[in-house]
Amino acid sequence: MTKTVCSNGELVLKAWRTRTVIPAFNIPYLPMMEPVVRALRDTHSFAFIAVARPEWEKFQAKSIKAIREEYERVKDVRYTRLHLDHVPVIDEDNVEVPFEDIIAEAIVLGYESVMVDGSRLPLERNIVATKKIVDRAHAAGIPVEAELGAVLGHENGPLPSYEELFVSGRGFTDPGEAKRFVQETGVDWLSVAFGNIHGAISASRKDQKKVEARLNIEHLAKISRITGVPLVLHGGSGISKTCILDAIQHGIAKINIATDIRQPYEVAAARSVPVAQQAVYDAVVRIVKEDLKIAGKGQWRSDDVGPELVSGRSSGRGS
Repeated sequence: MTKTVCSNGELVLKAWRTRTVIPAFNIPYLPMMEPVVRALRDTHSFAFIAVARPEWEKFQAKSIKAIREEYERVKDVRYTRLHLDHVPVIDEDNVEVPFEDIIAEAIVLGYESVMVDGSRLPLERNIVATKKIVDRAHAAGIPVEAELGAVLGHENGPLPSYEELFVSGRGFTDPGEAKRFVQETGVDWLSVAFGNIHGAISASRKDQKKVEARLNIEHLAKISRITGVPLVLHGGSGISKTCILDAIQHGIAKINIATDIRQPYEVAAARSVPVAQQAVYDAVVRIVKEDLKIAGKGQWRSDDVGPELVSGRSSGRGS
């Protein structure tokens, strides 16, 4: 039987069902992409190449078109797919974003999955905004990720201490709301908050060492049981390996990694771009080998996923 390449939806469902994980490596500087792909190829590991709106607005990813063009130049479909990360409805500066236009452009450009982030909206408005994107993307055969809860860290200004945030559960995704959100939007994957935080992106804080977050696995398990969809861990840098591996066993099928490869690039770039690229390469190799334990797993194809996922569900649930 001829093997066919899996869609992003199939890949994440496979990771979720087999209790493994797909990392998504964010690209804030275009020269970072080639060493990420090379590291995945050399370690026979699979990951998404991702870009979020802050990375072309506040760093040097340039645009979703520039990322797409660079991906076409360096991609290896045995080990990579392209994902559009955070496109907020309201951004970290409390500015309304033309999210529908951005995501529509990404779909036309050939991004293989997309994320709409309405997490700064009240629940009802988040549902409405997410459902618009789900309907549009599923019509094109593209899976959608959304976020519920507050994965903090991108905002300007001081935050309460991490310990205060964790103990209070401030911003944690509510399991009951998550069930309703998934049912009413038909979203494929859900980014949730259960102790994880983003690395800072503001100019004054982006170079600072990220807080060493921990995860409330019991809370994650409740969300996983009640939603029944693959869950996503944003802010994956700086979390202990034990916590991450435990989260994978309790519903996390995709993990976003940005700070752990961005900061080494920025530090080494003062010497030269090739030195900075080597720093990214080394970081990715360490992450897939030591932190995520996915080295050697390579690519999944459609006959590895199972007919119940391939037939009529190439982009995930609801499509």
